[in-house]
Amino acid sequence: MIWLSWRQLRASAAVTYGALAVVAVVVAITGLQLHRAYAASGIAGCTGDACESIINAFLARDPFLQTLLSNVLLLLLPALTGIFWAAPLVARELESGTFRLAWTQSVPRSRWLTAKLAVVGLASLLATGVLAVLVTWWYAPIDRVNGNGFSPAVFGARDLAPVGYAAFAFGLGVVAGVVTRRTLTAMAVTLVGYVAVRLSFAFWIRPRLLAPLTSVASLDDLGEPKLLGGGPRVAAGRWVISETLTDPSGAVTDTIRVAQGDPCMATRSCLSGYHVTTVYQPADRYWLFQWLETGIFVGLALALIGIAYWWLRRLVS
Repeated sequence: MIWLSWRQLRASAAVTYGALAVVAVVVAITGLQLHRAYAASGIAGCTGDACESIINAFLARDPFLQTLLSNVLLLLLPALTGIFWAAPLVARELESGTFRLAWTQSVPRSRWLTAKLAVVGLASLLATGVLAVLVTWWYAPIDRVNGNGFSPAVFGARDLAPVGYAAFAFGLGVVAGVVTRRTLTAMAVTLVGYVAVRLSFAFWIRPRLLAPLTSVASLDDLGEPKLLGGGPRVAAGRWVISETLTDPSGAVTDTIRVAQGDPCMATRSCLSGYHVTTVYQPADRYWLFQWLETGIFVGLALALIGIAYWWLRRLVS
């Protein structure tokens, strides 16, 4: 069964891994250039107004590859393996009736499904994992400059998270194929379900995984937040969930009102009493969020595959 499953997959796997090899060569060449440019730019120790132009020039490098690697390839690959590898994996056999041949050759249903899952599932996870490593390494200098690891577009395309997404897409495709028994229907269900869950998780569930921290800052004489009580400023790379400005009475506002001719306009002492409340996740929770989200998506994948086994046993040959 393992050999048969591999024969069914090998054409598409050859195309996928061939394209991945090409991407790896391009990433290696351009990535080395990018890392050298970062070291030569002096951004790491840059201070003062001149930094802005240096940073902007560095971030403008390779815009096409920045879009292609993170926003296209690593965004699409988990979904594509779920749609084109996992969804037809069982649905095609059930739809055409060829599963009966295996089941009448002393191959139990569970063993039949396990062989398919082992071959195709590992191939899809490996492809996504390799691409995630390449993209994370290539983007490392840019991510150090931006400090936006919690951004939805960045978080889901770095480190561990893409592997969790690939596992979920694979599990969703398999269970969609077993339940619908129609290849095109299973592919459509996988696409819609994957997109819906990813968007829901990024914009609704992820902000609630861990209780955020809160800082209250006054406005100094330059109109910038200054933490009360002498506490340290919120670290760079934090994930700001919300910011609220309150006036001296404690009411939420979005403007600072100063009467015409008020003497405080000369000294900006009229800012006294205004505070900014920031709700945020600190930068040092990045890896905790990565492990949590990856674990949740892998858990969902295992649950979906469990449903596929249970549903398969209910089918009448």
